[in-house]
Amino acid sequence: MRTTARLVAITAALALVVPGAPAASAATTPAKAANPANPAVAWAACADDPTAECGTLSVPVDWSRPRGEHFDLALARRKATDPSKRIGSLVVNPGGPGGSGVDFVLLAPDYFSADLRARFDLVGFDPRGVARSHPVLCSLDLLSAAPSPVPTNQAEFDRLVRYNRDLGNDCRRHTGPLIDHVDTSSVVKDIDAIRAAVGDRKLSYYGVSYGTLMGQQYAEQFPDRVRALVLDSNMDHSLGTAGFLLTEAGTVQDSWNEFVKGCRADPGCVLHDSDIRALWADLMARAGRGELTLPGEPSAVLTQFDLVGIVFGFFYGPDWRGLAELLVALDTGTPPADASAATALAATARKAKAADPELAENSFQPQFCGDWELPVRNYAELAVLLRAQRLVAPEMLYSPLALSATTACLGWSAQTNNPQHPLRAHPAKTLYMTNALHDPATGYAWALNAKRQLGDAARLLTYKGWGHGVYGRSDCVSAPVDAYLISGALPRPGALCAAVPPNPPAAARSATGQRPLPAGPRPNLPGF
Repeated sequence: MRTTARLVAITAALALVVPGAPAASAATTPAKAANPANPAVAWAACADDPTAECGTLSVPVDWSRPRGEHFDLALARRKATDPSKRIGSLVVNPGGPGGSGVDFVLLAPDYFSADLRARFDLVGFDPRGVARSHPVLCSLDLLSAAPSPVPTNQAEFDRLVRYNRDLGNDCRRHTGPLIDHVDTSSVVKDIDAIRAAVGDRKLSYYGVSYGTLMGQQYAEQFPDRVRALVLDSNMDHSLGTAGFLLTEAGTVQDSWNEFVKGCRADPGCVLHDSDIRALWADLMARAGRGELTLPGEPSAVLTQFDLVGIVFGFFYGPDWRGLAELLVALDTGTPPADASAATALAATARKAKAADPELAENSFQPQFCGDWELPVRNYAELAVLLRAQRLVAPEMLYSPLALSATTACLGWSAQTNNPQHPLRAHPAKTLYMTNALHDPATGYAWALNAKRQLGDAARLLTYKGWGHGVYGRSDCVSAPVDAYLISGALPRPGALCAAVPPNPPAAARSATGQRPLPAGPRPNLPGF
């Protein structure tokens, strides 16, 4: 994922969980509420943080075979701070795919407002195949040998396809049958099992980024069990290969354009009086010739894909001053003093080093490929798509996230169980959507298209600013979310919130109600 994203780091040790005992519920049969005398989840103080509770819930590996093999889904809970005003549980997910909802609850107790924490038990879960929930494991030496996600000819394209096939087979050997059932449709059924296990008749949910796909599809599968669903930074699961790649390339170029404009207007930005576009063109040219290296590490050569990927991470916050420091460091070869720029380069250096042949988690690829059919038959087709992306992103070339996700699925051995389709949700309660106008990962066009598909089943609030994830940026965006989750109140149609400038001083953050944002997920892993 990213170094500057606002969601929570995946920090837990990864281990396979022993499958639990079989259960009798069918995939579409309403799960029964937990019996207090025999709870579905045995909560206990979390080893990582005794102020929260942790537990597991046994769910089927394959929901179409509910009496078959089970595994333990990891959960964490922070109980409502005012039990007398408690409404129920708020199930949360930080996106990814591959983000840890357990860590979301453990490491970011102040992400949600005091009002929400008073009224709801915050419940996070590691989705199937992630972190503590029977993670997808693969050989680290094979993961470290990945070819470029941007092949330049048919031979490299064929090598990438063979690699993905071999990696998928390797992951299946180390993970077992769960690898074929980590798609979002299966995760949605897990969420409904969580709802029942915590004793809620209907679901209250907050999902950001890829977590919005879970919320959207929950409203499709279980429309009568919706109490309140917040979809923050929205996926559009209706797009084909070209639509997916082009919309993503466009939103990354938009984030770059906003950085250039914002840095020039900010005296605190080290490049505010420089020709940023000329500097970038020179860095890209040097990377294209194999002449760009990590500052202080002359043997670590950066490709154009590497360069765009490092810069892309700074759009999530966004952190324009840190990005400017990074560009200067890359240009001069001098390690940056800026902490965020130094962290990004250090993470890239660690990724470039050879790894020992051990097992490592690989959750993004099988989950994304279980949800998306993005066929590219040969290099000629890919070359056409690359040229088209360059037309909409002449400086960024493409979205490194979208391109790597697409090419990661070429040759992947597992079936796409949950392919794209227009949303067909008719929930009992109206859904709440929010999105930044300049989001680098889940672009505003995605939110508009998802809203069009949902029609009157959703209400959209637009944050006119930058970055990925909206909640917590100002009172204007956070207060309506709180009001909706607590009382069901919806923003007016077409509601807008003003942008909060990136890198604001503490006084400016306080004036807008912006809360300190938690640290981002693990660097150098892709994710929405």
